[in-house]
Amino acid sequence: MTDSKHTVNFVTPKKFIKTFKKDCKETFFPDEPFVKKTIQYFIPIFEWLPRYNLHLFRYDVLAGITITSLAIPQGISYARLADLPPIIGLYSSFVPPLIYTVFGSSNNLAVGTVAACSLLMHETLGAVVSPKDDPTLYLHLIYTSTFFTGIFQTALGFCRLGILVDFLSHSTITGFMGGTAIIISLQQMKGILGLKHFTTRTDVVRVIQAIFHYRNEWKWQSFVAGLIFLCFLQVARYVRQRKPNLFWVSAISPMAVVAVGCLYAYLGDGEQHGIAIEGIAIGRSFAIIKNEQIDGNKEMIAYGFMNIIGSLTSCYLTTGPFSKTAVNVNSGCKTPMANVVQGFCMMLTLLFLAPIFSYTPLVALAAIIMSAMLGLINYEEMYHLYKVDKFDFAICMAAFFGVGFGSMDIGLLLSVGLSLLRALLYVARPAACKLGRLPNTSLYRDTEQYPETMSVEGILVLQLGSPVYFANCSYIRERILRYINEEDAVTEYRTEHILLDLSGVASIDMSGIDTFIELIRVLKGKHIKLGIVNPRIEVLEKMTLAKFVDVLGKQAFYLSIEEAIQSCRFTMDTSTKEEAWGSSKTEDVV
Repeated sequence: MTDSKHTVNFVTPKKFIKTFKKDCKETFFPDEPFVKKTIQYFIPIFEWLPRYNLHLFRYDVLAGITITSLAIPQGISYARLADLPPIIGLYSSFVPPLIYTVFGSSNNLAVGTVAACSLLMHETLGAVVSPKDDPTLYLHLIYTSTFFTGIFQTALGFCRLGILVDFLSHSTITGFMGGTAIIISLQQMKGILGLKHFTTRTDVVRVIQAIFHYRNEWKWQSFVAGLIFLCFLQVARYVRQRKPNLFWVSAISPMAVVAVGCLYAYLGDGEQHGIAIEGIAIGRSFAIIKNEQIDGNKEMIAYGFMNIIGSLTSCYLTTGPFSKTAVNVNSGCKTPMANVVQGFCMMLTLLFLAPIFSYTPLVALAAIIMSAMLGLINYEEMYHLYKVDKFDFAICMAAFFGVGFGSMDIGLLLSVGLSLLRALLYVARPAACKLGRLPNTSLYRDTEQYPETMSVEGILVLQLGSPVYFANCSYIRERILRYINEEDAVTEYRTEHILLDLSGVASIDMSGIDTFIELIRVLKGKHIKLGIVNPRIEVLEKMTLAKFVDVLGKQAFYLSIEEAIQSCRFTMDTSTKEEAWGSSKTEDVV
């Protein structure tokens, strides 16, 4: 038996209140907002503004002007996508950035409208009130929904429920944005082809049917102009990808398209040549911040205040779109002050330049949106998911085709449903493996992954890799018994000891403990002893409170697998000697 000076520490279980407070703190307040300066935590501008200087301001001015050049055409486009007056899209890039500067925690995020939210609002509210038959009521509903969205976002942030966003897996987001990009791109064919009539549905089948149903309205002039604009935008994006230092080429290209389109429409009387003015829209997506630790709850609060105040100042739903954020980062922004510069530039635009944009050709806006959407369809990531994990690929495709051939709601429900199903399968069928010792080491590893590992006769070492709950405890018991049967079937010796490595088990409930007690009874009937290796403190506390430690015995708990095996060997040697001694005494008596 080992002479180790260390043994399993059977600590006194903590009181429920202390444990509960610790778990709540770790779940909802890991950043200790009330220990730090509370004002600076909830209003981050007080944290960075005192350190602000002219050197930082120079970078933020350049970044703010650059993102404004992108915000103007996108603001007009996305507003039209939601069937709103273009001026509302410009307002939404004026007030919300100022609010985010005060309450936002990210130095890089640029605020504005996004295509997905614009389309979703149009789908949801347009089904209740027609924006053409009753535009005033429709606009009021837009403001009201924005207000209540802000209320919900603020409540989620204050209640520290930003963790709910974690249920949107990477596969779901990839498929959802790809499907959204497809349907939005197809809808822009109305602007590209110069159609007067179009479907209000968003699924791929209905949109394609509408395109060919109204083929008598196709205008080749509009198509040629749209193709030229689209090619120009794609070339600008290609230049940015090949030479990142020329990011400004891609950033100003949408504004250049709008400017050229306005000039042509105004000077060349483009409307008489099949090019309609004032347009439709499309856009980008959800905010993604790179290389920066962001508190999701603080961001939720900032978005909430943005939309609450924005809804009271003629703005609709805003967030942090990836396109503007990427431009903001590449432009060299240092602080949220770049959003103030954007708001100021947008104010000047609203005061002096807004009438000019009334000549914006629909085809130019459609080209801007289609170009942006092409960047959202991540074919390489979808193929990567297919190669690495087929279930993740199925989740991605559920979102992609659900959005494309159904609706955004259907796509999300299908994808999130599959993700939750997978999570439940992981819980109900946890990972378990048989361990063996690597030659010439004291390391124990999975025998399937390392076939060269060696086992000890009569001792079966198993490792559990997930919490033991009511949902999986029956499976764990059955899996352990199957391991025993499989082991006995392929070896000449009988299993005498089972060692369970619980280092990967983070928690256990009463159902799990009852299952282990039942397992002890079953193993006792098979003359097999159970040992527990390296249980974590949370698990050991539960076992102590449930009297499981008393049932099994403290001597059956070990710090390491090596220590447990040496103890089992000692027990087996002693038992063998006793049996041999008993047998020799019987022979002497005879």
